[in-house]
Amino acid sequence: MEKLRVGIIGCGGIANGKHMPNLAKIPEVEMVAFCDLIEERAKKAAEKYGVKDSKTYVDYRDLLARDDIDVVHICTTNDSHAPITVDALKSGKHVMCEKPMAMDAAGAREMVKAYKETGKKLTIGYQGRFRPEAQHLKALADDGFFGDIYFAKALAVRRRAVPTWGSFLDKEKQGGGPLIDIGTHALDLTLWVMNNYEPESALGSVFYKLGKRENAANAWGPWDPAKFEVEDSAFGFIKMKNGATIILESSWALNTLQIGESMTVICGTEAGADMFDGLRINGEEYSRLYTKIPELKSGGVAYYEGASVDPGYAEARSWIDAIINDKDPLVLPEQALVVTEILEAIYKSAETNQLVTF
Repeated sequence: MEKLRVGIIGCGGIANGKHMPNLAKIPEVEMVAFCDLIEERAKKAAEKYGVKDSKTYVDYRDLLARDDIDVVHICTTNDSHAPITVDALKSGKHVMCEKPMAMDAAGAREMVKAYKETGKKLTIGYQGRFRPEAQHLKALADDGFFGDIYFAKALAVRRRAVPTWGSFLDKEKQGGGPLIDIGTHALDLTLWVMNNYEPESALGSVFYKLGKRENAANAWGPWDPAKFEVEDSAFGFIKMKNGATIILESSWALNTLQIGESMTVICGTEAGADMFDGLRINGEEYSRLYTKIPELKSGGVAYYEGASVDPGYAEARSWIDAIINDKDPLVLPEQALVVTEILEAIYKSAETNQLVTF
């Protein structure tokens, strides 16, 4: 069969850390076009990952004008996810867009509308679903093992790990800090395991407490307080229409020792689970309490030095298979839309000091 021809829009950190190296491992794919506002980055990506006649661009619309490209991966700042995705779908391309789906719910709705109107496939980069522990947890939940899941926690908590590069601290480009950056992964994972996408209300607190400190301890070196425009931590209380409750915790900088990313805690009528030590299952059996730790090959989700990229490959492989076999991708646009709507509601609640209802 002919190979799927892929274009990369945005050749920065996440493209180099996840998308391009994993697409390069898939025989049915060839990367033929690379676009970045910094032309040199696009050229370097083309040299490393492109086919012999691959082209580079600084304007994504020039890339989308080509009719020989089947798929585009959008790896740009959050503010551009929606407009580029809509343009790409309307140009006849399937789209993988990095998380979060969009900077706001209105943009995410436009993306859903465009994919429905064009008939092209759209998915969002929530690779946390592809970790072995997440897959096992989802299988148990779908099988009814936990019973009625009525309480959960979505956790994305760092003690001091503020990303100091790129536009992470730029509120205009990113829309927010840890809530929209890593909290989005934890919330997506939690909603997916629960298979519950009908929120009723959200209450949020957003804090700007540590970002203006000079020479702060940080995993990637001190940040520039003058550029730290987003929150350093954010928390949400989400109630679903069926009465289930989710607590969302996210931080880049927080004085805590209980840390972890893309984690969920599930509490059902029959059993529960958490990800504090790999995957732990708890319940009651023969009138005694038990805790079980399944033997799973663990994988990381953050694409930094030393972290596993296995979930990123599984995500790319699954996405390409969905296109080739004309089936739904694992991460559906409608599901990612709900994640964005809830995140927006938490920010709005914090800003207005009011409960936000859906």
